[in-house]
Amino acid sequence: MSPVRQATPGTARVCPHCKAKILESASVCPVCRHHLRFDPNATERRPTFSPLRVEGTIRHPSVGEAWEYTVMLSIRNDRGEEVVRQVVGVGALQPDEQRTFTLSVDVFAPDNKT
Repeated sequence: MSPVRQATPGTARVCPHCKAKILESASVCPVCRHHLRFDPNATERRPTFSPLRVEGTIRHPSVGEAWEYTVMLSIRNDRGEEVVRQVVGVGALQPDEQRTFTLSVDVFAPDNKT
């Protein structure tokens, strides 16, 4: 019997340190990396696989006015209905500045240790 409480898959909670919305099953916050509870079996839960990873860079030319940007995230279900839509970050690029953005989806499959 495991001392770690089993959560319903997909249930979320708020990290008490950084206030990010994270999976209830996480013993380490993926955002701030603070430990949330003692888990003798793992120091940090690693994804089983990452089916999607996209990275892109934008560079402002060395002349002109600042560019503003918004990073928007939208998740749709199998019927095409939007489940989540939120602004992840905003900012500005001054001339000759660059930003690199990375999006990854990590999947955590259950351990089948019995």
